[in-house]
Amino acid sequence: MGLQLVEVYVPKNNYHFVVEKLRSFSREGTWKEEESQDERILIRMIISSDYVEDVLNYLETVSRSSEGFETILFPVHTYFSHQSIEKEEEKDEKKEEEQKEQDEDKQKFLRASRQELKHTIEEKSKLTLNYTLLVIFSAIVATAGFMKDDTAVVIGAMAIAPLIGPAISMGFATVLGDLSHLGKAAFTLFLGVFIIVGISAFFGYFVFNITESSQYNSRTEVTLADFFLALAAGAAGAMSILNRLSSNLVGVMVAVALLPPVITFGMSIGQGLWDDTFGSSLLVMTNITCIVLSAVIIFFISGVRPVKWKDESMISASRLVSIFFISLIALIIFVIISLGFY
Repeated sequence: MGLQLVEVYVPKNNYHFVVEKLRSFSREGTWKEEESQDERILIRMIISSDYVEDVLNYLETVSRSSEGFETILFPVHTYFSHQSIEKEEEKDEKKEEEQKEQDEDKQKFLRASRQELKHTIEEKSKLTLNYTLLVIFSAIVATAGFMKDDTAVVIGAMAIAPLIGPAISMGFATVLGDLSHLGKAAFTLFLGVFIIVGISAFFGYFVFNITESSQYNSRTEVTLADFFLALAAGAAGAMSILNRLSSNLVGVMVAVALLPPVITFGMSIGQGLWDDTFGSSLLVMTNITCIVLSAVIIFFISGVRPVKWKDESMISASRLVSIFFISLIALIIFVIISLGFY
């Protein structure tokens, strides 16, 4: 920050109103000397270069209206005082505090406000006509992809499947222990699953060589990779909501873990392949529970807590409900591991 010295000779009869105005400008130091011979007072001001122009503009204005004003501007190479040293120390302390706050902010898990999250989750857990139609279309496209054994078609179906919304909403509601939202999200998700199963079972009944499809065969049993896939999908879905990101691309990842296994489950029912039905049903249950569990973990880490917005007196009860559902999810995963791998 550059400093400059302003010296101004002010007539005594103008001194009081001029000095009051000069005091309103930001300055490092001010002092005065009386000039008795010509009835003027010398005022010296140390001013930051950023504010010099404002001071000079004012002095130029008053100089035009009254005689006796003289202004001189000098560069200042070095200036310090007790006050300036204290100011510098305060600035250094303030900078350190700001830097510390910035470092702490960087370490924080950035997310949308709790109210915004609540609104988003409520919208995504609703059963709407658009949701139902997208589920139907994605089921038809995915089933066709299985019948043709075409990966590109299956990926296209996953791009339009809206399953990310209710799946992640279940995780959010679980953290809060909110039975109402959990029930809505679960109903929306499982209705979508039921529709997909019905469509794929219908088409599967008329297909005689479905076991030759690699899309089908790769989803008739639970593998360790499926666990990691579902956990990553749930975490990514939760992150997309926390950071207000578009859920379209992340939704594909969640659909990867949900749509193909459900199609396999439905087609195996249509074909009467009960061993495959059992294996694919385990995969569907595994993926749903892993997605919800990873979403629960992400929401909890981000600072979402089981607090009901409308009734804070229910915090304790809400927390117990949350713990119950998280424990239930963990138990289901344990059972699936036991049945699927042994």
